[in-house]
Amino acid sequence: MLKNHHRLALLVVVTGLCSQAMAATHNVFTLKSPDQTLTMNLVQTDSGALQYHLARNGEAVIAPSALGIELHNTQFSDDLTIAEMNAQRMVSSHYELIHGKQSRIDYTAAEQAVTVTNNEDNQLTLRFRLSDDGLAYRYELNGESDDVRVVLKEHSAVNFYPATEAWLQPKAVVQSGWMNTNPSYEEEYLHGKVSELTSPFNNGWVYPALFNYKEHFVLLSEAGVPSGYAASHLVSDKQGGFTLTFPHPAEAVTNGAVLPQAKLPFNSPWRLVLVGDLATITESTLGTDLAEPVALKHTDFIKPGVASWSWGLLKDDSVIFPVQKEFIDYAAEMQWPYALVDADWDQNIGYERIAELTAYARQKNVRLWLWYNSSGHWNKTVYSPKSALLTRADRRAEFARLQRMNIAGIKVDFFPGDGASVWDYFKGILTDAADFNLMVNFHGVTLPRGLQRTYPNLMTAEAIKGQEMITFFQDFADRQAYHATMQPFTRNVFDPMDFTPLALGDIPNIERRTSNTFELAETVLFYSGVQHLVTTPAQMAEVEPYVKDYLKTLPTSWDETRFVAGYPGKYVVMARRKGCQWYIAGINAQTTPQKIAISQADFPLAQAKLLTQGKTPRDTLQRIHANGDVALSIAPNGGFVLTTQRENNNDCKVD
Repeated sequence: MLKNHHRLALLVVVTGLCSQAMAATHNVFTLKSPDQTLTMNLVQTDSGALQYHLARNGEAVIAPSALGIELHNTQFSDDLTIAEMNAQRMVSSHYELIHGKQSRIDYTAAEQAVTVTNNEDNQLTLRFRLSDDGLAYRYELNGESDDVRVVLKEHSAVNFYPATEAWLQPKAVVQSGWMNTNPSYEEEYLHGKVSELTSPFNNGWVYPALFNYKEHFVLLSEAGVPSGYAASHLVSDKQGGFTLTFPHPAEAVTNGAVLPQAKLPFNSPWRLVLVGDLATITESTLGTDLAEPVALKHTDFIKPGVASWSWGLLKDDSVIFPVQKEFIDYAAEMQWPYALVDADWDQNIGYERIAELTAYARQKNVRLWLWYNSSGHWNKTVYSPKSALLTRADRRAEFARLQRMNIAGIKVDFFPGDGASVWDYFKGILTDAADFNLMVNFHGVTLPRGLQRTYPNLMTAEAIKGQEMITFFQDFADRQAYHATMQPFTRNVFDPMDFTPLALGDIPNIERRTSNTFELAETVLFYSGVQHLVTTPAQMAEVEPYVKDYLKTLPTSWDETRFVAGYPGKYVVMARRKGCQWYIAGINAQTTPQKIAISQADFPLAQAKLLTQGKTPRDTLQRIHANGDVALSIAPNGGFVLTTQRENNNDCKVD
C-alpha cells in the first residue's frame, strides 16, 4: 500500500499528454534550474509509479515520462513508497579538460534526491540535477551485497508531444555489415515527426538524439557509464514515446557480460535531457559535466595535435615502409606532431622496421600512432595485429614494447557494441595504455559518453559515418554536406569525433561534391583531440600557400566554443577559440546560397583572415578583413574559415 502521508496533497491535472501518461498524479517535488528557465516536476501516479515532466519558460516540452528500474531479484517500477526526500540544494564544480570544445568549465545545478521503497522494502534513490541546459538523473542502488545484482531493464522514458520533430540515427543490427562489424554508430541521421520515423533496422536509435518542439530543442544522451554497467539506446513506440533499452546479447566481448551487473552499491549512468535553443545544445558541456573525474595518475604525455594518415585515401597498399616514411616527411613539413600507420603494419612492415620508422620520425619531431584490431571472435575481421589486447597481461606486454619504441598512441578498431563487458574493455585498454604513456583512438565503436574526461588519453573515437565512407560510396559523397551539418548538433556536441576530414583533391573513383573551403571548415567544426587529415602530400602540394599556413597551426583542442548560426541539416556556423585567437567556420548543405553575418561586437574582426571559395570549388581565396562586421554568402556545398589575429588582452584565456 502507498503511504499517502509521505506525499504532498497537491493534485496536478495534466492535459494534452501522450497516451503513456496517467491522468491522476500527485506532485512529489518541483525543481527549477539556477536561471529559472527550466522547471521539472516529479509526480507519482495512483499505481505508485514515478514520472517526471519538463517545461521551458513555462511551456511544457516533455510530457510526463516514466522512471524505474528492474533487477533480476526485485523491481522499482510501480507500487513505490516515498521513504525519504532530501532537501534541495545547489551543486557546483569546476574542472578542466586537456582536450575538448572548452578547456575550463564551471557546472552548477539544482539537485533533489528522493529515496523510494518497493513492496519488498528494497530501497532505490533517484538523484535529479537541473542545470540551465537540461536535466540529468540517475538511479542509485545503495547498501552492500556479496552477490552480483543484474539490471534487466530500465523504464527510463521521454514522452514527446505529437508535433515534435526529430533527427535520429538508427542503430544497425548486431553482427551485420562488413565482416559482421555492426553496430558501430555509422548510420546517417533521419529527419521527421516523432510519430512517423521508423528505424530501417527495427533496432531503435542511438545517442545523441535531437528533437524540436515549438523551437524548444531537446537532446537525449547519457554520460558517466560506471564499471559493470552497459551503455543503452532508445526504442520508440511510434507515438512520441522513447524508452531506454539495453544492448543485444551479442554486443559483448567473448564470454563477457551484456547487461549491467555489479555488487551493491552501484549507480546507473546519468540520463541526459538537454532543453534549450540551438546555442544551448551546441555549447553545452553536460556530457562531460556528469562524467567521472580524471582516473589517471599522470597526464603529462597527453598532447593534442594533427596527424598525417595514408590509409584515408590510399588504403591498404599504402601501409608499407616507403609510403609511411613519405607521410612522416609530410607531417614534419606541415609541422604536425603525428603520423598514423594503419592496419596490417605488423605484416607489411614489421616491428623491427616500425622501430626504424619511429627513430627516423623522432629526428623530425614526429611520433607514430599504430593501428590494432580489438577483436577476438566477435566478428570476422582479419586485419592485424589482432587479439593482442584481449588480456591485461598481453596488452601490457605489447604496450611496454611500444613505449620502448617511443610510439605516441594506438588506434583500436572493431568493437562489438554497447555491452557491459565492452565498456570494461574500453577502460582496461585506456588504463593500461596510460601506464605506458600511450594515447588512444577507438574506431568501429560506440559513442564515448564523456569517457574522455575520465580517461583523457582517449583522444578521439569514430562512432560516425566519416570520410572513409565518402571514399567508398558515391551516394554518400552526394549527401556529405547534409551529413556534415548534422554533427555539431548531434554526435560532436560532447564527445571527440574522428571523422577524418579534409580531402583537398580527387578521391579515387568518387566525384567530390564539396569545395575545398567546405573541407577546411570541417577541421574547425569537428572537434577531435587528434585530428587525422586524409589529404595526401601530393594534394597538399597543389593548394595555395596560405592554405598550408592555416593547416600548419590548426588547433585540435579549444578553450571556448560558440554557436553563431545554423539549423540541423541545412547549414552551421561555429566559432572556437584557442588562446586569444578565434576560428570561425561555416558550411552550407542547401541548394541555394546562405547569407550570414558575423558581428565585430562578438569577435575581434580587425585584420581577420578569411578563407573562402575562389573562382572554382577547388580554389581557395584569402582576404584580409579591414574593419566592421563580416557579411558572407556561403555557396551550396561550400564553406569558409575566418581566423582572427592573436591579441593580448584580458578578454581571453591565454594558453
